[in-house]
Amino acid sequence: GYARTWLSPAGSTSRRCSAAGPPTPSPASARARCATAVLPVGAPHGPAAPVWFTPAPEPLTAVRLRVSPGPRDDWFTASAKDTLTSETYTVSPRSNRVAVRLAGPKLDRLRTGELPSEGLVLGAVQVPAGGEPLVFLADHPTTGGYPVIGVVHPDDLPLLAQCRPGATLRMAVTLKG
Repeated sequence: GYARTWLSPAGSTSRRCSAAGPPTPSPASARARCATAVLPVGAPHGPAAPVWFTPAPEPLTAVRLRVSPGPRDDWFTASAKDTLTSETYTVSPRSNRVAVRLAGPKLDRLRTGELPSEGLVLGAVQVPAGGEPLVFLADHPTTGGYPVIGVVHPDDLPLLAQCRPGATLRMAVTLKG
């Protein structure tokens, strides 16, 4: 039998296997000018193995995140801190690998203006001038001058990263500052 793997220019792969000789060229690979590899996998030995499918888990629709006070929580009103941990936010469709953008109640500041850019930790909850928070993920930059009100617990970040747009989340303070 043979296995053939296609690597598209965008980096995704597809595979096709055959127990009866080399697979035929894929029309898709010719159109996309993909790199291909044909790998011999040996002669079949007995009947084909059964194929089992694992259903995808249901998308997360409601998540609770633990958050500790951030380095600039003193830039926010007491009401903003309470809002962050008592109200429900919705994952925005504008979320990506850099940050999960949250739609919901705006967080009011005590201070106006911006601060010099600072380094961020994974899970930092930054609040841009518009007041809607965002939580930074794997490809986060520096702050860009916006204060960080809190930091999501590292163990909760994989759950957050799996949330689709429209999922709701709530935050709970894990450590008082």
